[in-house]
Parts: sequence; C-alpha cells; structure tokens
Amino acid sequence: MCGIIGYNGTAQATPFLLDGLKKLEYRGYDSAGIAVSDTDGIKTEKRKGKIDALASAVRKRNDMTGTIGIGHTRWATHGAATNSNAHPHKSGKFTIVHNGIIENHKELKEKYLRLCRFDSDTDTETVAHLINRHYSGNCLEAIAQTARLLEGSFALAILCEDEPNTIFCAKKSSPLLIGVGDEASVASDISAISRKSDSLYRMDDGEIAAIHKNKVEFYDFELNEKAKSASPFTAGNNTSEKGEYEHFMLKEIFEQPEAVRKTVEAYIGADKAELLQQIKKPTGIYIVACGSAYHAGLIGRICIEKLTKTPTSVETASEFRYSDPLIDENTSVIIISQSGETADSLAALRLAKSKGAKTIAIVNVPESSIALESDFAIYTKAGAEIAVATTKAYSAQLAALYALSIHFARIWQTADSKLLNTLEQSLEQLHENIREALCLEKQMKEIAQHMQNTQHTYFIGRGIGFAVAAEASLKLKEISYIHSEAYAAGELKHGTISLIEKGTKVFAVCTPDTPEAKIQSNIDEVAARGANVIAFTSSPNIKANTTVISTTASHPLFSASTQVIPFQLLAYYTAKLRGCDIDKPRNLAKSVTVE
Repeated sequence: MCGIIGYNGTAQATPFLLDGLKKLEYRGYDSAGIAVSDTDGIKTEKRKGKIDALASAVRKRNDMTGTIGIGHTRWATHGAATNSNAHPHKSGKFTIVHNGIIENHKELKEKYLRLCRFDSDTDTETVAHLINRHYSGNCLEAIAQTARLLEGSFALAILCEDEPNTIFCAKKSSPLLIGVGDEASVASDISAISRKSDSLYRMDDGEIAAIHKNKVEFYDFELNEKAKSASPFTAGNNTSEKGEYEHFMLKEIFEQPEAVRKTVEAYIGADKAELLQQIKKPTGIYIVACGSAYHAGLIGRICIEKLTKTPTSVETASEFRYSDPLIDENTSVIIISQSGETADSLAALRLAKSKGAKTIAIVNVPESSIALESDFAIYTKAGAEIAVATTKAYSAQLAALYALSIHFARIWQTADSKLLNTLEQSLEQLHENIREALCLEKQMKEIAQHMQNTQHTYFIGRGIGFAVAAEASLKLKEISYIHSEAYAAGELKHGTISLIEKGTKVFAVCTPDTPEAKIQSNIDEVAARGANVIAFTSSPNIKANTTVISTTASHPLFSASTQVIPFQLLAYYTAKLRGCDIDKPRNLAKSVTVE
C-alpha cells in the first residue's frame, strides 16, 4: 500500500525513480509521481493512473535531470485518485512524499494552517505546510518540530531547495529502508533499494535521517544524533521477471512446490526446534492475521489443537486489539503476515507483547517489523511475491504452521512420537503432492469458460474444507471481481440458501476430514434448488453436477495445501477470460500498512 523511492547519487535520478516505482507496483496504487532536485530547484511530475502515464509525461520534459530525487505510488485514502492528490506535495522550499495516515491532520490544519492555500484533499499536504511553517533555515529542526506534532503513521521522504544534496526522512509506524554504497537510496520495500548498496539501514520509529550520496546520519525527534548499525546488503536474484508466464500470479502458482519444499526443509526435524524449547505449553493460543494469512490460520488452528490439545482461536488482526483479548504471560500469540509490515497485525503483536505473551511471527520478510519485534520468527521461504493475490506465500505459511504444530507437539509431549514421525515424512512429500495438484490446470481452464458471466458464487466446506473454501472464495473475488462467499456447509440452511436459484454456482470443497454423508446432504439441498454444484474431492462417493477428482496430500491433516491449488488456477483463468488486471486488481494493495 503506497510506495516510496528516493535516490542520491551521481547518475540521473529520474530513470532510477521510475524503475523503482515499477518495482513497487505490486503494493497497489492509483497514482504516481516524482520530484528531482538540481541547481535550478525541484521539478515535479505526477499523474493519476499507471506509472506508464507518469513516465510518458516525464519523457516530454527535458528539465528533470538532477541526481537526487524522490518518488511515490499512492493508494487513495484521503482524497480521490486525482493528479492534484498524487504525491509529491510542495510547500515553500519543501517537497515531500508520504506513506501512512496522519490521524490529526484536520486539527493541525485548523490550529496552524488556516491561512495556507491547499491544492489537494490529502493529509500529506498538511505535513508539507507544517514543515515549511517551522522552517527558519534549519531543515532538521523544521522536520523534527513537525514530526513531534503528528499522530498516526508516517514514512516521509523530503527534499529542500536550500539543501539540494540531501534527502531527509522521518518515520513512525510505516516501513522505510535506506541503502548506502556507491550511491544512496531509500525505499519502503527492499526490492527497490539500489543494487549498488552494500549496507542496509532499517529506520526505527521516532527517527529522522539525512541521506547524502554515500552516507547517512540519524537523529531522534529531539535531534539527538544516533549511532546506528547497518546490515550487509547483497542484491538478490531478479525475481521481478515473469519469464515464460503471462502473469506473475500464474508464475507464482507454479512456484509453490519449491516454496513449500524450502520452507519444510528449513523447519522440519526435531533439531530445528531449539528456540521453541523456550515456549512452555500455554493455557491458550491466539493466531492473529488478515486476509489469506487469516485463512491459513484457520487451518493452523485445526492442526495445533489436534496435535497439542491446546485451545486455539483465530482472530482478525483489525479487531483483535479492540476486543480486550484475554492475554497474559501464559498465552502464546502467533502473528502471520507475508510482508511482516501489516499495520493491524503489527499492532496486535505489540499488544500481545505488552501483556507478557510469548509471540511467534510467521513472515516472508526476515528484516520486517513483525519479524524483528516478535520473540520468535519463522521465515517462510516463498521468495518475492509480486502478484497482489497471494498464492505461494499462503502455501508457505501453511507449511510453516504444519511444522510448528509438530514441533509444539514434540516439545510439549502431547502426541505419539510415531504419529509425529509419520507427519514429518508426509510433510517432506507435500511439495510433490502440490506438483500433482497443478496437473488440474486444464480442467480449471475448462470450468473457467463457464464462469465469465457469473455474478454470484458460493463455496461450502466442512472442517479443513471450510478453511479452503474461504481462501478459494477470496481468490475468485479479488482478481475476477465476481461476488463470492464462503460458508461452513451446514450454515447454508440458516439463511443463505434463500439466495440459491437456478444456475447459481456452488463449489463444494470435500477434504478427507469431511463427513461424506453430511456434505452430500448439503450438496443435494442446493442442487434441489437449481444450483450448479461443482465438487472437489478425492472420494468417488461424492456426487454433484460436476465432480473434480482432486489430488490430496499424503496425510489428511495437510490436505488444504493440495485442495487450494485448483481454486487458485480457477480464479486465475476466470479473471483472464474476464479481462481483469490479474497481478494488480483494482482497489487492492499487497502490503496494507495503514489501519
């Protein structure tokens, strides 16, 4: 959600900024802009829509030739997606870009900025005017005074005409990384950091940075200078190419066997659980997450309770800290997040820590805020995931949850060792089971042909099948824009069945733990009202209008990992036939860093 890029070096800034914005596209955006500083001042260009529109506008100019600049992709919050609301924003000598939300911007505007002219509807422009209002020749002092007034979340990158060789940054609750080497760069995502960097700094909350061409200085909001250590930075392999695939999503669907294999390899085996030995058996476990990570948590709960006999609940992160959860030092909290920067999940983590709970992160980004702030971190090995709709990161989260469940059961001695050995062996085969499930691609293409004009769909399941149904429904709706709902199969008759009419598509997810007679009864109920029921099952006993015999895992407890695969493919091919922007669906962001 929104992206910041900045460059300070000896080359032209504009190509770097535009390339960096392209790397940040997957986060989601609806406008983009850049600002470049040179001896003639700061030049700005910004456009509603895609980065290509911005690049086209920049090419028509010949004055954006400086070697220092900042850029931004915006996902509209305060104010619609328009050219005027796009970042950067300017006030006096200052030009800024901003990720986050300034919660008290109206109060600040009323108290300090009544006489200022505002050219946008954004909270960000308030920050620009405040910095300019506080400026009396010292950029750091103006930024610090402003930062101390701001409530909410912010990552700021700032240019000042009086200091044309420096990018200033400030941070609170929104991620910001700085790379330093032969040139310096700043970004909200490691993928956009300059490949010429050899050192990486992660800004902490309450910090201001002054970024020069080959060094960076840090201060707190009181302008006390801070000593800060950098981590070594080595640019990874280029994972931002689609290769033979038309879309990143399809590429990432087919990368799932390897993502799961690497994750399992990293965490399976009793010798891999040394850190977890410190976690005593809790009285209860919370799994907290958002979106697809929440759906992974639904399956994690089943595995943990079955193997550890510990009461476990799955909570939506955005609701968790407002529900006064019953947490103490005898509670464990598992936070699941692909990016490790999800604002609601990070807030839940901090609440859990404040109450003394042991916290465990399952994340895909080792240097992320959630990873660094948790007591323990389990890193999924999915690699960079570019498509907004998660596939391989979700599958890697499931693999990590399976491994965690087995480790806990060993440590707490709550399950038979022979069973745990069998589960480990099955888990080591899971990537091959997923590879087999990918062979259903042709069938999913065929079913997708009948989905183009569908308006409403329903997914039903029981147990693990319901958790898969929830993720399958989300995948379909988020990239094809077809209205879709998931229900525990037995709940349909408690209201929703009134919406079933002739031709309504209902997908029944029948995992090995599903009581066959019960799910068959649910299928018959909707079929009797005219529904076109498509069942996904490994059992020949389940009958529907269409039955897909799907591959299952080598152990029933892991069946979600194979059952979800055909639904990812179905969503992809349905969206493709409907002409949707598959990798960047409308209104969605990859990393949601505001609450």
